[in-house]
Amino acid sequence: MADTSTLSSRRISLDDPLSVQEYFHSRGWTDGLPVVPPTPDAVAACLDWVGLPADHLVGVEPVRGRALTAEKVAINAVMAGCLPMHVPVVITAVTAMLAEEFLLHGTTASTGGSAVLLIVNGPIRNEIGMDATFNALGPSDRASTCIGRAVRLVLGNLLEVRPGEIDRSTFGHPGKISWCLAEDEENSPWESLATERLGDPHVSAVTAMAAMAPRQVMNEWTTEPEQILDTFVAEMRANMRHYSIWPGNYAIVLPPQLRQHFQAATWSKSDIQHYVFEKARIHRREWADCGKRAVVGEKGDQEYAALPDPEHLIIVAAGGPAGGFGAVIPPWLGHKSRAATVAVGACTDC
Repeated sequence: MADTSTLSSRRISLDDPLSVQEYFHSRGWTDGLPVVPPTPDAVAACLDWVGLPADHLVGVEPVRGRALTAEKVAINAVMAGCLPMHVPVVITAVTAMLAEEFLLHGTTASTGGSAVLLIVNGPIRNEIGMDATFNALGPSDRASTCIGRAVRLVLGNLLEVRPGEIDRSTFGHPGKISWCLAEDEENSPWESLATERLGDPHVSAVTAMAAMAPRQVMNEWTTEPEQILDTFVAEMRANMRHYSIWPGNYAIVLPPQLRQHFQAATWSKSDIQHYVFEKARIHRREWADCGKRAVVGEKGDQEYAALPDPEHLIIVAAGGPAGGFGAVIPPWLGHKSRAATVAVGACTDC
């Protein structure tokens, strides 16, 4: 039996499961969906799994100085439906969001409506049953859905990132309910995203990115890497014309059918990054074609790049085994918020 004596959160006794739901809903402690009651035993079991004391400081929100403890994060993880084995990923995701380069307050308070995209790498994906194949950007498995939802509940309940409060999104998008995917490392010809960013091929890690809604593309009419990437580039350029001109961490998701073409042509991740870096550009005058003539002025020939450098392109291997589809995931405000990668179990403030 887990030790509940060290928990400091206020305890509430309610008569039945329905009363629990109504109590939480009435206080704005949910995302609109039912929650799992965070009983002391369930919360303590999560803390036991990660080996952290209840008062362990996961991190501090940098703008308002809000401290996030392991106990409070575990409570929200239980509410989201997480099992104890999921909590290390939740703790790591929260740590990544609190990184200075992520700009948590800006990304969550903006009218732009970005969500926190989580990309999970390493052995822990398989240990907790994450599925990187079918429906990779949708509800695919319990771990992915619950982990992404836990992060949203942490934001709402610990940092007041609720609609109309800190969250000022004009629209938002469904990823704000839960957005977490694993990389399909076993079926990828390339090193994983975590290996690329942390340099350790054995590490389990979480990358957090302030991301707009995914934009699905398709090209089943060629096997040439350049032509495939031109389709992704066209979508990135469209985003620069229609939404945001600023460069940043764009992510592209490549399923097996497209990865096979790159592998056959011996294209590396670096090859892809450099090609997209050179091609994903627009001129200011192109805004005139989409209702933004007023901001072209005399700078029509000025060029803008989607990426500050090739390494800012995040390439993720994921998706079902058939179909020449792909996804472009644009950044929220790329020149201010950058993706952050943290190893599971890493202590960033020791």
